[in-house]
Amino acid sequence: MALLSVSMSSKFPAEPLLTCPRPSISDYPSPLALPLKQRPEASKKLALSLTESVSTASLAALLSVSLFVVDPALAFKGGGPYGQEVTRGQDLTGKDFSGKTLIKQDFKTSILRQANFKGAKLLGASFFDADLTGADLSDADLRSADFSLANVNKANLSNANLEGALATGNTSFKGTIITGADFTDVPLRDDQREYLCKVADGVNPTTGNETRETLLCN
Repeated sequence: MALLSVSMSSKFPAEPLLTCPRPSISDYPSPLALPLKQRPEASKKLALSLTESVSTASLAALLSVSLFVVDPALAFKGGGPYGQEVTRGQDLTGKDFSGKTLIKQDFKTSILRQANFKGAKLLGASFFDADLTGADLSDADLRSADFSLANVNKANLSNANLEGALATGNTSFKGTIITGADFTDVPLRDDQREYLCKVADGVNPTTGNETRETLLCN
């Protein structure tokens, strides 16, 4: 039997597996080129092929987009377990951040009373709804930082650069030192601007702009 099996396999070698390629639209003849009786069936097959092609293309596009869409919560550092030290929604009273590079750091809703940010690089950082009462932000780079709804009362913003920062909503600067601070392109409510203009003086050492001019004081 073994000998018979060997001889049979030598006479009839194994054939490669056949594959069934997916039909493409070009595999279907135009219905107009067929006899009238065959046109309805050909039209159905062509429509089905078109539907499958569009569905495949749509799925591929969706997958490619999903690879590049970033969760807004991860756009800032410190906002979750995948960032650096978590700084969002924390009690960081008296914390020393002086001289640190904290670009795009997330301090949303955190308590930052008397925190030290002197000379820190806080470009694009978020202090949304944070409590910065008495915080030292002197000489800090706060360009494009978000202070919306933040409490910045009695803070020190001496020589800080706030170009393009956000201060919308009920952001409060009462009792804040702003000597030499640069408020260029910072959107402020009229009452905020009026109050800050009463105490504004000095020239920012980085930009060379006078504080009163950046606040558009009269």
